[in-house]
Amino acid sequence: MVQGTTSDAGKSVMVAALCRIFANHGKKVAPFKSQNMALNSAVTDCGGEIGRAQAVQAQAAKISPTVHMNPVLLKPNSDIGAQVIVRGKAIGNMKADIYHDHKPKLLDEVCESFEELKQDVDFIFIEGAGSPAEINLRDRDIANMGLAEALDVPVVIIADIDRGGVFAHLVGAYELLSAAEKQRVVGFIINRFRGDINLLKPGIDWLEARLGVPVVAVIPYIEKLYIEAEDAIDHQAIQTEDTQIKVRVLGYPRMSNHSDFDVLRVHPQVDCQFVRSSHELTGADLVILPGSKSVRDDLAWLKQQGLDVEIKKHLRYGGKVLGICGGYQMLGEVISDPFGIESAPGDSVGLNLLPLKTTLAKEKTLVNVSSRYLENGCQVTGYEIHAGKSEVTQEGTQALFRLSDEGVDRIYDDGLKDADDNVRGTYLHGLFDEVSVLNAFLEWAGVSKVSSFDFKAFQEQEIDRLAEVVEVALPYKKILRLMEAFQPQQ
Repeated sequence: MVQGTTSDAGKSVMVAALCRIFANHGKKVAPFKSQNMALNSAVTDCGGEIGRAQAVQAQAAKISPTVHMNPVLLKPNSDIGAQVIVRGKAIGNMKADIYHDHKPKLLDEVCESFEELKQDVDFIFIEGAGSPAEINLRDRDIANMGLAEALDVPVVIIADIDRGGVFAHLVGAYELLSAAEKQRVVGFIINRFRGDINLLKPGIDWLEARLGVPVVAVIPYIEKLYIEAEDAIDHQAIQTEDTQIKVRVLGYPRMSNHSDFDVLRVHPQVDCQFVRSSHELTGADLVILPGSKSVRDDLAWLKQQGLDVEIKKHLRYGGKVLGICGGYQMLGEVISDPFGIESAPGDSVGLNLLPLKTTLAKEKTLVNVSSRYLENGCQVTGYEIHAGKSEVTQEGTQALFRLSDEGVDRIYDDGLKDADDNVRGTYLHGLFDEVSVLNAFLEWAGVSKVSSFDFKAFQEQEIDRLAEVVEVALPYKKILRLMEAFQPQQ
């Protein structure tokens, strides 16, 4: 099990690296994270919803993701509450205190998913959540040391030296553990180190002498590494000399599935940034409204920022607008939530840029789909994940995709474009991952000659690059010895 001193210490990336290392050595391996809190999610083959990080780790392990890899997913819909998803299906919304009381009931389901996963693989790498030193949550912990004890597994603790204070992080986290929990810690990993390793050695010697726990690896800082983020957004602009268009994605408070735009952020011809204010849309060629966990609340926020006015100004000046999932719903005439699925029951007036009415339903659509892009016949696979059911209110409109539901024998159209083809919307996530469809959308947005960029190949290349660097610092056989040396307590 990989635990971290803080959020974003490198747990997700380390588990992805370990999965690829073991897969490269011919082992059947799987990732596991009992409880994940993220608005970035993925759809499994069975139509379940899991954290995006576990889907990426499954890709690193060279297997298909399942709901057992992330049995509990929390999708925040307020500062004190979240939608609770168990084994891929939503069981309702809970406030933090109610969920804390409910956690012991979920531990059995977590352990059952772990046992289910064990049947098909040789090794499982488990990712913790946040930090094991969150003593206020210890009594009902199902994500860190509480889980390690339930599953009886060894633990390594990772800390990010690039943040600063790495020794304080490691000492503090370790000293806040109980005596029994300390016995599970077989090593520390120092992540993202830059510079001369000899300058770090005195600190490592001091740490090992003080705590009696070895530093099993120092992972170097990997320049420009791209591994899909669990939930946090890297707001740093990625630009190249070949940039031809400016894409601005509205980063509203409950934005979801921002990984849809990773390909745009790394594409050599695209300057893609997340923005939150109207003045940041100046000079944009394409404005994107992404998905949202609370569509009506995010639509209200968008209007409060004056972004609705700026979007219409952007269109008058010849710009393009694209809405995906919740963003697609916002582009329509009205969004109704009669059952209070995402927030208080009621209706919200949309941006009136597409002839569309949406009603939020009790049952969420969760499905992987194959589709054909109607503009050029290109094939693309993606997924739908939304509570809304949308109805086109005007005859003669043009759809964007013809979809085939992989779970049932059903063919249907998705998406719309306005009469001038300046506004487009779709429910399809992952549409940019297919090269031919990405190129067609970039041409629509204003790129005169699109350079071919295979995002799927790029993802694989980056996972391999990560695994190669990590294995130099933490060899395969050393990882095996760490696991073999641990003496189970049960």
